[in-house]
Amino acid sequence: MKTENKLAGTGLIAAVASSLCCITPILALVAGTGGLASSFAWIGPFRPWLIGVTLAVLAFAWYQKFKPQPQNDCNCEQEKPKFMQGKTFLTLVTAFALLMLTVPNYANVFSPESAEQNSPAKAQGKPMAKTVAEFTITGMTCAACEGHVTGEVNKLQGIEGLTVSYAKSNAVVEFDKTKTSVEEVQKAIKATGYKVTEVKIKK
Repeated sequence: MKTENKLAGTGLIAAVASSLCCITPILALVAGTGGLASSFAWIGPFRPWLIGVTLAVLAFAWYQKFKPQPQNDCNCEQEKPKFMQGKTFLTLVTAFALLMLTVPNYANVFSPESAEQNSPAKAQGKPMAKTVAEFTITGMTCAACEGHVTGEVNKLQGIEGLTVSYAKSNAVVEFDKTKTSVEEVQKAIKATGYKVTEVKIKK
């Protein structure tokens, strides 16, 4: 029984560790602590291994739970297993572990929508001094990271369009250069804890 508890605990730790790179941006959004977001970004490359460890350990724990137990020859009544040694506890651990493993699939639920900001000049139909810039960003690992960068950049005045992609490791920003600048956008991205390695001005 103790072995099964250790296996469940190991699987749970591995599951949480595999999702730290996606959980921390969500916590950063809630707490408003920008630099926290990329604290566990280094875990991203190890995520497939941690997922494998989690599934293997939990599968072995379930095998231990269902394998035939040696019969007791004394004909005495066996003590009922404690809650932490029962199938209900292992079921809860497994469910929580799967919830952690699938964080990247629903992390965008906690992220702000990247709505376009309308400026007075655009509303009045006046020509705007638009600039489109692509920022190469390192450290983003899931949709929660995208949402964190989106929320911070959208706080700036004059943002007309914004597309953030963790898969492409970039953010394409269209903005009114009379209201903000490349430097201000770059500063907003860095405030989330991620690094900007390159900036390309498209127009």
